[in-house]
Amino acid sequence: MTSVNRRYNCDMTRRTLLAMPAVAPLFAAETPPVKLGVDLFSLRSQNWTPFQLLDYCAARKAKVVHFSEIRFIGSLEPDNLRQVRRRAEELGIEVEIGMKSICPTSKMFDPKAGTAEEQLGRMVDAARIVGSHIVRAVLGSSDDRRPGPIERHIESMVQVLRAMRSKVMDAGLKVAIENHAGDMQARELKTLIEGAGRDFVGVCLDSGNPLWTLEDPHLTLETLHPYVLTSHVRDSAVWQVPEGAAVAWVRMGEGDVDIEKYVRDYAALCPGRALSLESIVTGPRVFPYRDPRFWDAYRNTPAWEFERFREIAERGKPHPDDPKPPDREATLRKEREDLDASIGYTRKVLGLV
Repeated sequence: MTSVNRRYNCDMTRRTLLAMPAVAPLFAAETPPVKLGVDLFSLRSQNWTPFQLLDYCAARKAKVVHFSEIRFIGSLEPDNLRQVRRRAEELGIEVEIGMKSICPTSKMFDPKAGTAEEQLGRMVDAARIVGSHIVRAVLGSSDDRRPGPIERHIESMVQVLRAMRSKVMDAGLKVAIENHAGDMQARELKTLIEGAGRDFVGVCLDSGNPLWTLEDPHLTLETLHPYVLTSHVRDSAVWQVPEGAAVAWVRMGEGDVDIEKYVRDYAALCPGRALSLESIVTGPRVFPYRDPRFWDAYRNTPAWEFERFREIAERGKPHPDDPKPPDREATLRKEREDLDASIGYTRKVLGLV
């Protein structure tokens, strides 16, 4: 066990375990319905090497480690990628790698790193070396809905993906597009996948991001499960405020979107796929949907879809902010504890304890 693991393997305290909500197991431990994993954005502040990250996740019995950004894997140098692959194989861990925006018209896209095709091409080469079966990528964020329309960004990204089809398929890979940071609603991402070609493009399904598009995450799963290649999962609290609704991301089991049902449904609808914890605990973000100007970014949202989101907000209760850690070491410790608590909850739901 590495020094990192010796130091942090006990982060999940007895008090944390006792505080977790009681859940009924889904399947027997010997027949896990999905591959439980960790998205390394959960450990974004630790500043660890990829090998320390792998060891930490292995100590928590993760079957998949999702390197959602290049910074987590260190570099795309072939020697580094081969070493990461070797260590992951020693630990019995499947590696997935990802990148940020490949949409040239997105505010998130970084042209300094080359064209979208060049950036995706480098990641395809890296995926082959490191042993990842997918490259996860995103369009952008909620900023791309204003001034909009989001459809122009979708078309821009479709063109990039079509241009890369041969390279991706020749490598035996697929591109997993995430519903990311409020950029696309489920039906919009479905349009992108179908437009690019579902023979080589699918979905990285995130359970927390739909709420940033005024969407019920259960609707997102219902719409996109046929396209899912991998996933990120976290819980959310949603409640009404005078302006509209507030959304906070919380530890698994502490929200009010029925994340237990979501996990169970995902396991049934996407058997064998990765279910990776992306632990992010935030304060509330307000969506002022009572202001008519807010709807400029959501003009094509069907009323019945929004109604499902509104019903969640009506049922929800304000989630108290966590106390701010007093220093950086406490901040780092809390980040690990948040992830460990969410892993423990999810393992219980899946019957992996």
